[in-house]
Amino acid sequence: MATTTRHAATPALAHALLAAERGLPVFPLSPTKLPALRSPHHDEPEPSLCRGECGLPGHGVHDATTDPGAVRALFAAAPWATGYGIACGRAPHHLIGIDLDITPTADASGTYPPPFGARPGSRPDSPLDSPPASVVALQQIALQHLFTLPETVTVLTPSGGRHIWLKGPPNVVVPNSAGRLAPGIDVRGSGGYLVGPGSVTARGAYRLVPGTAELSPAPCPRALLRLITPPARPHTSAGAGSGPAQGHGLVQFVLAAHEGQRNTRLFWAACRAYEHGFGATLAEDLVAAAVRTGLGEQEARATIASAARLTAGP
Repeated sequence: MATTTRHAATPALAHALLAAERGLPVFPLSPTKLPALRSPHHDEPEPSLCRGECGLPGHGVHDATTDPGAVRALFAAAPWATGYGIACGRAPHHLIGIDLDITPTADASGTYPPPFGARPGSRPDSPLDSPPASVVALQQIALQHLFTLPETVTVLTPSGGRHIWLKGPPNVVVPNSAGRLAPGIDVRGSGGYLVGPGSVTARGAYRLVPGTAELSPAPCPRALLRLITPPARPHTSAGAGSGPAQGHGLVQFVLAAHEGQRNTRLFWAACRAYEHGFGATLAEDLVAAAVRTGLGEQEARATIASAARLTAGP
């Protein structure tokens, strides 16, 4: 069993090293797409906000590096890793990921348009697929805001989705978001990561869309950058009370969670609260709501701390 696990990690390390050579900071992932190394702070009574300052591995995306020796050391510590993550928002590419969630459906014509970011002459991966809602939504956004997505690196996910890689400017922090641009379209920015091509997960392999392997991440169109970068929020006093009022819907969203979705709903709600600037104010209400659904208080606080880290700037 140990031999099989060691062999499974070898291709992941090889792909990760190739990505690191291209200036992409990488770290090992487990088959669940989560960081392979456990946090060194997991036994601490309070959730830790350490981003690697302690000097130990196990801080997820904050472990990401382009140094070959450091990459090998991370994978040596996690021989069960079958994939790798690429940290977004980091120099030199300041990568932005546009994640198109795709559920393929049959089309009577049997045709499928070239995926965003692919060369017009490239062959689709699944000729029987028709344009999914997320692709149509992105096309409509591009038409409405007068931009086109350039030819760029595009990764096919096991579910048939697409990760479109774009290069961001060094002085702009792009936050992570889920469904804010349009339903089925997530954005991976500073503090987030993309599963790298060549990774193998429990659901299948991630691979480059034909015709994009030799490309570099293309600059993000200015109009799209404006859409995914929210304007600076005005500072409000702690006593203003607007946070809990704005977050009432998020609390109700958590309270409506059933078994099996409690942690996911809490994480989503906390991310939205932190993205809009009232996460710290709403945190206790979210914890109380999660506990009422049956989630443990320590787990709830750890989930909210993870949301705070994910949505924070670099």
